[in-house]
Amino acid sequence: MKYRTEPEGDMLRIIALKNFSNVRKGDKGGLIEKESNLSQEGDCWVYGDACVSGNACISDNAKVYNNAWVYDNAKVCGNAEVYDHARVWGNAWVYNAACVSDNAEVYGNTHVYENAWICGNAKVYDNARISGEAQVGRNARVYKNASVGGSAIVGENTCVGEGFTVCGNITAVFMEMLKQI
Repeated sequence: MKYRTEPEGDMLRIIALKNFSNVRKGDKGGLIEKESNLSQEGDCWVYGDACVSGNACISDNAKVYNNAWVYDNAKVCGNAEVYDHARVWGNAWVYNAACVSDNAEVYGNTHVYENAWICGNAKVYDNARISGEAQVGRNARVYKNASVGGSAIVGENTCVGEGFTVCGNITAVFMEMLKQI
């Protein structure tokens, strides 16, 4: 076992039982609702005031920190990171080396993977897929079976939906033009 828990309100505070990754024996981690929220295997960890609840699961080498919250049936695994005030919920998956940060929200049956990054006030939901080196940020919305991949950058107030696919080196400026067409 790599951690134990102690009650804190309606949640459990995790406490490291051994050294691993950048965690040292005795370090207090974040909050989980139940032990199945955080795997005892790998270097995964919940830091600071981050919370994991419901049937959500953090595994492998994934990290959740700052004030992030992962809940419902969401999965964060591989080397993925969720941090700042980001939220991941529903049946969303964040995996490989993907990151969700700032005030971004990822939910529904969405998958964010490879080296994709969701940041700012972006919202990704309703079966969307974000992959490759893609970045979705600012106030962008990606939803309804849309896919963003390659090294595409979607930002500003851009909306990508209804099964639309964006990939390659497309930037937010081009996306703004597409939105206006």
